[in-house]
Amino acid sequence: MRRSPPGRGKASGTATVAGSPGPGNAVVNRGPAPHEPRNARAAPRLRHDPEKPAPGEEEPAHGRARGVPELEGLLRALLAPPWRSAAERARALLAAFPLPELARASAELLVAAGHLAPAQARRVWAAFEIGRSVERDVAPSRACLRSPERVFRLMQPELRGLEQEVFYALALDARHRLRQRVRVSSGTLTGSLVHPREVFREAIRFGAAALVVVHNHPSGDPEPSAEDQALTRRLVEAGKLLGIPLLDHVVIGADRWVSLRERMGLA
Repeated sequence: MRRSPPGRGKASGTATVAGSPGPGNAVVNRGPAPHEPRNARAAPRLRHDPEKPAPGEEEPAHGRARGVPELEGLLRALLAPPWRSAAERARALLAAFPLPELARASAELLVAAGHLAPAQARRVWAAFEIGRSVERDVAPSRACLRSPERVFRLMQPELRGLEQEVFYALALDARHRLRQRVRVSSGTLTGSLVHPREVFREAIRFGAAALVVVHNHPSGDPEPSAEDQALTRRLVEAGKLLGIPLLDHVVIGADRWVSLRERMGLA
C-alpha cells in the first residue's frame, strides 16, 4: 500500500499556495490568529437612522432644546422626522419670516420659499391652525358682546397677522350674546365690497336680534378711515329699517381697537 506524502490527506489547518505542487511549496496558515475567536466577524458599520435625531440634533423635550430659544426648539420638533438639518431649517424660517407672518404663511408659501419639504410645511401650517382653534374655543361660545373690548378679545385671534382686510358680522341674540360669527368678505374694505345687503342677509339667516361688525387693518393701526365711517352710517340706517340694530363697528389693529360707535357718537 502506498503512503500519502507528508502534509496530504489530513486537515492540518494549513494550505499550499497555488503553484507547482510538491515539496518546498510555501505554506500559509489560515487558522485563527492568536487571541482571536475562531468565529469572530467584522464589526458592522454604523449607519444613521433618518427617523432618529442626527448627532447634535437630539429631540427637544416638550419642544425645548438646551441652548436653543424656545420658539426654535418648537419648530425643530415640528420639522422632524427626518431630523437631519431640522435645526438649520428652523433658524432659516425664523430669519425669513417674522412670527406673525410665519403664523399666517400657507404650506405652499413655505415650500416655495425653499425652506421646507411639503410634509414639513404642512406640519408647521397645521400647528398654527390648531393654535388658532384653541384660542377660539377658549373664548365662551355664548360670550356677551356689550363692549368693544370683548369684541376685540373674541376676534383678535382670527384677525391677527392677516395681510388683507377681512370683514365679519357677529349675529347676537336679545341679550347681546354671540349666536354666530360670519365672514362676509375679504380684501380692501370699500362700499362696493361690503354692502349692507350682504351683512344683514347673514343676520337674518341666523335670527339675529342685534349685530356687531368687525374688520381688521393689516397695517396694525386701527384708526378708522373715511370709508369705514361711511359704511358704518349705511349699516346703522339699514339696521333701523330691518329692526336689527347695529350695536358697534369695531376696527382691530395689532394690539388695540377703535369703536366707531364711540368715535362717531352713535346712539
